[in-house]
Amino acid sequence: MRIFLDSELSATERGEDALFRVIPMPLERTVSYGAGTADGPEAILQASDELERLCQEFEPCKQGILTEAPIACDGDLPEVMERLAARTEAAVRANRIPVTLGGEHSLTYGAVTGVTRALGQPVGVVQIDAHADLRIAYQGEKHSHASVMHLLCEDGIQLAQFGVRALCQQEVESRARHGVFFRDAEELVTENTLAVDLPEDFPELVYVSFDVDGLDPSVMPATGTPVPGGLGYYQALRLVEHALKGRRCVGFDVVELAPDGNAAWDFTAAQIVYRLMAAACQPAE
Repeated sequence: MRIFLDSELSATERGEDALFRVIPMPLERTVSYGAGTADGPEAILQASDELERLCQEFEPCKQGILTEAPIACDGDLPEVMERLAARTEAAVRANRIPVTLGGEHSLTYGAVTGVTRALGQPVGVVQIDAHADLRIAYQGEKHSHASVMHLLCEDGIQLAQFGVRALCQQEVESRARHGVFFRDAEELVTENTLAVDLPEDFPELVYVSFDVDGLDPSVMPATGTPVPGGLGYYQALRLVEHALKGRRCVGFDVVELAPDGNAAWDFTAAQIVYRLMAAACQPAE
């Protein structure tokens, strides 16, 4: 089994006391355009071996990174989601931060369900994505990757979206109905926005869902739906880091990498994971 940042970690840093619990989930069941997300977690783990320990002027890996066995993705999707929910719930109950590597975006429902179950408090989701993912049972599948945020909003999760640039009328109406906070890609990119304040009533506990197609295809083409006009690498990360100021990250996922043979994109996804670890273990300001 591959281990995140394997070549850099000491025995202590990869032990049971590790702050980060990396959970690979090679889920690919509802993709509706390009395929390949099942290979995403393995590609991220392999590329992570080439990362440097230093990030944001400190070493997040000193907090410890334990890579768990991959989630089995066979069977009915509700059952698959519950397998992931059990893992993220266990991580949070142990005062750890679950880091799920996708796999398609539908997995976020299971991950957030487990986190909220463990915390018993309001959790807000900060989403980087080209798509709103607010469709209702897209193509007849309740747990579609295009419906994951709809399910979470229906469960009462507060949502903040950054980078969206492809959505339908149903999703526009859903944003209004659920009070979704958003800043879409055209505004963010054309104005070179690096920081957006979340609403004052947004939860203090934050789960980050980073769909790599939120980035522009010039930065990340290895994804099922590479929509033009996306966020820059540093821009997306800065938006997340600013959103976490004064709040606490209780988990995150990086999803929708579809490796195409170019290691640059796998390395980019792995670096995003490590940078989000850095953001998650910084003290709240």
